[in-house]
Amino acid sequence: MSELQIGLIALGVLFILLVLGFNWWQDHRVRRRMQVHFPGSDQDPLLGDDKPRAQGAAAPAPSVMAVRREPGMGSGSSEASAAALAETDDLQEPDPACEVVIDVRFGGPVRGADLQAALIGFTKAGRKPVRVFAETDTQHHRARLHPEESYVSVQLAVLLANRSGPLTAIEWSQAWSRAEDLSERFEGTLEGPDQQVVLEQAAKLDDACAALDTQVGLTLSMPAPQPMVQIIGVAQGLGFVADGIRLAWLSSHNQVCFTLLRADGAAMETGTGATDRLYLLLDVPCSPADPRAFGRMVDVGRDLATRLGADLVDDHGKPLAAGAEASIDERLQVLFQQLDQAGLTAGGERALRVFA
Repeated sequence: MSELQIGLIALGVLFILLVLGFNWWQDHRVRRRMQVHFPGSDQDPLLGDDKPRAQGAAAPAPSVMAVRREPGMGSGSSEASAAALAETDDLQEPDPACEVVIDVRFGGPVRGADLQAALIGFTKAGRKPVRVFAETDTQHHRARLHPEESYVSVQLAVLLANRSGPLTAIEWSQAWSRAEDLSERFEGTLEGPDQQVVLEQAAKLDDACAALDTQVGLTLSMPAPQPMVQIIGVAQGLGFVADGIRLAWLSSHNQVCFTLLRADGAAMETGTGATDRLYLLLDVPCSPADPRAFGRMVDVGRDLATRLGADLVDDHGKPLAAGAEASIDERLQVLFQQLDQAGLTAGGERALRVFA
């Protein structure tokens, strides 16, 4: 037997051993993954009281009593809470009117804790917020991930437009790249619309919003700078509440009607410093529709000006003309109606999203 024949036989044997080893490794890997995603349970599923929902039947509406988690000893209360969670769907969903969705379907169920870790820090693509939705391995919809659940897919809802402009190609690429990372990490598949279609949809939404984006302001001008601590105390005594870097006047339903800001853009905080100029701002798309939206801000502004010894003036530095409130409110009613017709109800979730 020649050396060439011996060498070929040896290579054949080696190749067979490699194939057998690779098959064993694949089998071992699959078994480990199944153990992770389908852990054993001491409870016989056939003994439970849960009944599967008929195909096409509506999901049971979540009740306060069903999902309420009472404090207790041991794991009983957490198990009851988890069972209640597993039987319900979250109501919040992607909004096709202002968001575009990238769908990632995993090769197998993925633990919520692992998915959360993979999505840490992913809340925006450029300057466009991204919301994460998911489907559990029991076919329930989630608007928030839970570490104790397992998921078979995730949906990334990317905002099409806001006050930074329409979704750009770079921002879309950032979101798509993150979706690709998830797909590769969990051996999944990726599905989403064509980039050009997305960009055209974003531009259309941005044009519609730009035509309806209106803010109305008033200025409180003080003769001398006053300490911020004093100004904030007066404003809060009148009814304003803290809202980030500003103070807000809320409706009876706790919606922001208008805000009070420093003219220099600094935060309205109880620190050192002083100012002699404040702005009252009515952000029309982000405020609930009100027949006296502007007139109400004027009333509060005059009261605040009296308490601070300030002058209340318009954008041109002039006192409001008699009857100006009624005239402006009439025009705002038209704008509120236009927002409604465009599907961007003033003060609604969609308007707050795209006019941010």
